[in-house]
Amino acid sequence: MRALALFSGGLDSMLSVKLIKEQGVDVVALFIDTGFGSSRERDGLLAKRAEIVGAKLEIIDTKEQFIKEILFDPRYGYGKNFNPCIDCHANMIKIAKALLPKYKADFIITGEVAGQRPMSQRVEAIQNVTRLADEEMGGVVLRPLSAKLFPPTKPEIEGWIDREKLLAISGRDRKIQLDLAKKYNFEDYESPGGGCLLTEAVFSAKIRDHIKYDKFESEDVEVLKVGRHLRLPEGAKLVIGRNKEENERIAKIENEKFIKIKLLNATGPLSLLSKNASKDDTKLAVSLALVYGKTKSGELYEVKVKDEVMISEPFVSKEEAHKFFIKI
Repeated sequence: MRALALFSGGLDSMLSVKLIKEQGVDVVALFIDTGFGSSRERDGLLAKRAEIVGAKLEIIDTKEQFIKEILFDPRYGYGKNFNPCIDCHANMIKIAKALLPKYKADFIITGEVAGQRPMSQRVEAIQNVTRLADEEMGGVVLRPLSAKLFPPTKPEIEGWIDREKLLAISGRDRKIQLDLAKKYNFEDYESPGGGCLLTEAVFSAKIRDHIKYDKFESEDVEVLKVGRHLRLPEGAKLVIGRNKEENERIAKIENEKFIKIKLLNATGPLSLLSKNASKDDTKLAVSLALVYGKTKSGELYEVKVKDEVMISEPFVSKEEAHKFFIKI
């Protein structure tokens, strides 16, 4: 017997896998990668957390599909920010159902807890998730942490899983989960509700700004995850690295919509500028890049803009730069 687990690396998903593993079921942990997970590197962390609970990790890339089919037209709308949680969860279940034959699996488990999140985990919302996934309550989707609050699923009815060993957790109090984490010696897991950038106001503002000026594509996500984001007077987008780590990440970005700005004779940020930026926006972008470097007002510096070297001084201040920042 085998189950596919929707796996985020969070405590709830880890506990769900552990409870099912304890019943002798093999589990494959699926991380459905929409592109909007944590901005830090996480593949190694996910693999480690899956290993802790005895599951093999598989990462399923759904970036293109999520953006085209879910992000901008969710049937159940958004949460507080740009998060289409109900539609997103239903989409993950659909994807997992389609993968059951590939992994020779019999059912699906998720770490959902009834009443834990106001948008997607109210009992009614979970029912909507199930229906939207072309599933039925009592079908092949089992929620081990709250199973006893819902009708028995096929794995329970068929005797693959002992319902009495499942739980009936509800609400936002995580005492039971934390007690179980101690029991199983779990120390490394994602914080509750963490990891989805679409729930963050600042990131959501960046998306709204982007779609005012340009088509949103999967390669744009990595741009939104890094740096200070500014919209210049004539419409160009400028992204300025904030530290060495972000400079390294910007250096790896290959997006045809942007060119790179690099300080040549001063220490400072690596930046991205809209490829179609006007001359005035380009001059301003160069000055802004210099402002956030180790430079002095009134001195001239060499700055490489794509393949051209420009000479400029930091003619705006950081205080003046703030008016260009994308705001919530």
